[in-house]
Amino acid sequence: MDFEHNKANIIDSIKQAEEAGATIRFGSELEIPGYGCEDYFLEMDTINHSWEVLAEIIEEGWTDNIICDIGVPVYHKSFLYNCRAIVYKRRIHLLRPKTSLNNERGKYENRYFTEWTDLEELVDFDLPEEIKAVTNQEQVKLGVAILNFLDCKMIHEVGTEFQDNQRLANFMKKNSYQKNLDGEEDRINIVLNSTCTFHSLGRLQDKIDKILEHSSSFGAAYVVSNQIGCDGSQLICDGGSMIVSNGKVIAKGSHFNLKTCEGVISPIDLDEISNSQKSTEHNVLNDRDLFINKVEIPLYVCKSSSRGVPFYENINRTLSLPEEISLSCAHWLWNFLIRSEAKGFLLPLSGGLDSACVCTICFSLCRLIFQDISDDENSPTLNSLRRVIRDDSFVPTSPQEICEEILSCYYLGTENSSSRTYQRAFELSQEIGCKFDKCKIDGLYDSSLGIFTDLFQRHPRYLCQGGTEEEDLALQNIQARVRKIFASFIAESNSFDRNDEGYLQILSTTNVDEALTGNITKYDNSSGTLNPIGGLNKDDLRKFLEYAKEEFGLDSLQSILDANPTPELRPSDDIEKDSTQIDEQDLGLTYSQLNVLGRLRTVERCGPVSMFSKLTEVWFDLSPSEIAQKVKIFFTLYSKNRHKAFSLAPSLCISQYEVDIKYDYRQSLYNDEWSFQFKRIDQMVDELDKEDLV
Repeated sequence: MDFEHNKANIIDSIKQAEEAGATIRFGSELEIPGYGCEDYFLEMDTINHSWEVLAEIIEEGWTDNIICDIGVPVYHKSFLYNCRAIVYKRRIHLLRPKTSLNNERGKYENRYFTEWTDLEELVDFDLPEEIKAVTNQEQVKLGVAILNFLDCKMIHEVGTEFQDNQRLANFMKKNSYQKNLDGEEDRINIVLNSTCTFHSLGRLQDKIDKILEHSSSFGAAYVVSNQIGCDGSQLICDGGSMIVSNGKVIAKGSHFNLKTCEGVISPIDLDEISNSQKSTEHNVLNDRDLFINKVEIPLYVCKSSSRGVPFYENINRTLSLPEEISLSCAHWLWNFLIRSEAKGFLLPLSGGLDSACVCTICFSLCRLIFQDISDDENSPTLNSLRRVIRDDSFVPTSPQEICEEILSCYYLGTENSSSRTYQRAFELSQEIGCKFDKCKIDGLYDSSLGIFTDLFQRHPRYLCQGGTEEEDLALQNIQARVRKIFASFIAESNSFDRNDEGYLQILSTTNVDEALTGNITKYDNSSGTLNPIGGLNKDDLRKFLEYAKEEFGLDSLQSILDANPTPELRPSDDIEKDSTQIDEQDLGLTYSQLNVLGRLRTVERCGPVSMFSKLTEVWFDLSPSEIAQKVKIFFTLYSKNRHKAFSLAPSLCISQYEVDIKYDYRQSLYNDEWSFQFKRIDQMVDELDKEDLV
């Protein structure tokens, strides 16, 4: 919805393309309003403003000397279409609508758009008045068509059409390798694929492999334009726009860089493509031949140029899973920071693994910022950083200097906190250079207990002091909530500490295992402003810290990795030692087991019975009754605590197993006894035990 920003990026990309000698500028899906407008697509203002921006781009002459392929929503006969506008010399040559909509994982295209179903017809579309005024056109063709230039032919793929529409895929295979009735070659040379691909952990290479497969299968060059960064939601696009020819990547953009606009530019050898097409034959399904219209554009696309071919480093390198976490989470935080009035982040740093992960992700962001500034002294990133910290003269000399400006960490301890967790938090903060302070919040905690005692004339006690389980839990929860209240007070009163304007965004540290089982306190720090790790489980977070320890040179992370996860909310005999309160003991499940259970529920879509059945085939070290107990604990915790999911901070959703309520549609009210399902599991346990006896 930031039309001015999006327009500036489109113009910047046109400039980059022209300076490099390109003849075509090709952008990502719905780039004028932004792909992530969601229900704003239901408002006519969004469609009207998109046309207004396109009219301004044309009127200002940006399409006079280069073919521009721009993403825009088009409203036609009471239906909204996701379209590509092909513009050249102040004329729109085609509006190409999307034929297959995507409705998986955060994409709700059917809610707003309509699929274009007639692949063989071009219809007349009446252009808006603002477009008529700058193009002198009354109408333009709307539909699927081949762009027929004087020296080559191109066709569009919007999103994953060639995967989802078999007729289009068959057409591509046939037309890429056959001659027309006159015997002349009539092959499609280039596929223009505009997309908005949300990042999914561990799936980057799968995406690249699919593009390589299509390039080889269709015998055409493949030009892929993908968005990069957060488009205003809990998802993030991973960039990596690329140009592929004959099954080889010849140019590729970076993943998760901080640039607002990155051009991927390369010449394409059409002779090489033609030779490959002539030497290859394909068996194609017997489908009725699909006729696709051509739109004639009297222009030679190919030209000789003395410009050198851009060099792309590490073009075939793929990111490891920890690298993906490091870059995607950092990039997501940066997008939220620069679009807010905040002056930085506040993190309650406990010395545990989860808060250490969030802290390290912030340092990863500082490294990205510093690298971008070092590579380009005129980088827009430096201007954004200066605006965030309110210092127009700031020039960092290290990532640590940036970290000191944008990250404030506080160790908010109580009498139950150990000196070891404080030491871990302190050592990590010193290595990354962030602002760090400690304070005891026992005063707030004691005041809360005092009010309670005055009201009920009774002092609650921990379980180890003779209290009930309910009292014990209430005493733990009030500590966690007081910690959040004080963190909010600090974040909103940042000007008192740093003598300047601007609040701090509170970072939450709840992982996906805790969100799934409800092993959190409702309205504690789990309800912060943002949570970069809310879609990641403990096992993947450990892998990330192990990577960061080596890659970032953070030796202090080793002691955090070695420690047992503990909330430190119960009294301890010796605060000089680690707390004896261990998360896994409280849960009755290890985090490794939670990882498996969570994936089975979310990815494999297992209920209690099917989950038990699958686990009996892989957990050979546990008896059927022990497995049954684990499954029952898991689903009981989930159903009892499901209501907590509705108070969690917005988290970055990048994993297949994330459980954010925006993408995990399950009810909040349950019969947490699961009586029917658990009885069936008990029957299966009895049957398995009898088989073992036999």
